[in-house]
Formats: sequence, structure tokens, C-alpha cells
Amino acid sequence: MSDAQKVDYEFLLRSNLERVFSERDASKRAAAVAELFVAEPVMYEPDNVVTGRTAISDVAGKLLEQFGPSFSFAASAPAVGHHGMGSLRWQAGPKDGPVTVTGTDIAEVENGKISRLWVLLDPPTT
Repeated sequence: MSDAQKVDYEFLLRSNLERVFSERDASKRAAAVAELFVAEPVMYEPDNVVTGRTAISDVAGKLLEQFGPSFSFAASAPAVGHHGMGSLRWQAGPKDGPVTVTGTDIAEVENGKISRLWVLLDPPTT
């Protein structure tokens, strides 16, 4: 069985969104990062490149702090992927409020874990 057939892209990318980027408890978030990412992952944001599990966890925590206690991320479509590359469309905003940002996570997967993650933000709608 090839690596492409064994990877559960839905689990991996949705878990990253829910257990890393929507998790406010730093210890739970760090445990999720350790489970989902390789030892030395790289995350590419529009204005930054982040290296390492701790740095990725810190970025997620700072985002949640910045946008307030009810801000969270949610998948807007099922994840898709093959041959070590997966993607997940998402949206974010206050739990009871309007969606304030949408985007796509693109992940390179090695041995069932995220090795590189690109965070692509959609242009704002006006």
C-alpha cells in the first residue's frame, strides 16, 4: 500500500484546525502539534515562515488571543489529498458572529505527519 493510500487527510488536517489552531489550552495544543507534525515542521504564512513545533503552537495561541475568546476555526469542506499533499478549506470568526476570514491549508505529509504547512488566506470580500 502506498503512502498516498494510508494517509487520512481529513483526520490530519481537520485535527490541525480544531486541536491546534482552535485550542486555547497551551498544553493540549502542544500535545496535538507533537502528534500531528514531524519533529521539525515548517509553516508558511502570508507574512512569515515559522519553524518548529513550539513556534507553530505559539503562533496558534497568539492568533486566538489576538481575536478574542469566541474566535475559532472550522472546516468548510472535507479535506482532499493524495501523494503526500493535502488541502482543507476553512473559515474563522466569532462562534456566534459572521465569518471574518476564509482560507485553505495546504500540507505536505511525510510518514503520516505534516512536514510543511502553507496557510493561504482568501482576499477579503467587500
